Amino acid sequence: MGQPSLILAVEDVLLQGRALLGAVDPEVYTWKDTKGCGASIGMHYRHVLEHFQCLIEGIQTGRIDYDHRLRNSELENSLDAAFLATSNLIDTFRNLPVGVLQRECTVTYSVGYGEDGPEEVRSTLAREVAFCVGHATHHYAILKPLCAQLAVKLPYEFGIAPSTLKHMHMQEAR
Repeated sequence: MGQPSLILAVEDVLLQGRALLGAVDPEVYTWKDTKGCGASIGMHYRHVLEHFQCLIEGIQTGRIDYDHRLRNSELENSLDAAFLATSNLIDTFRNLPVGVLQRECTVTYSVGYGEDGPEEVRSTLAREVAFCVGHATHHYAILKPLCAQLAVKLPYEFGIAPSTLKHMHMQEAR
């Protein structure tokens, strides 16, 4: 998958996020699911946005630190703030120079539950874009049943991995 395909994947997943934002009321966005994981739609969506924001920062520095998220409560409590952040991310990714995603980078991320510190691994910016897109889809999949419970109408493909959608279409074509 080349840079244009990856950028389109980012745009697609963030546009799904904007569809979510357009489908919920402010009260629904901030309502915490006390029976499930205890998080609100806004908390999940903020988490998604902040991974993309860490990635954008890492494009500038060559170092991506997913543990160093701002955990900005405005993004999880304000539809307007989340919508603006989403639009800004879409614009930023659209305007990346051609070839930038082929650069190598260092990624810092806590993967263990013990007392060990975060891991540093070598990666490429393209690989991290793919990670953030998959990470967003994963959180959307978590949100889909919560949204259904709250009568929030979402596009069919929301929270379904592209490979799963392609597989389903191939099965239907048989």
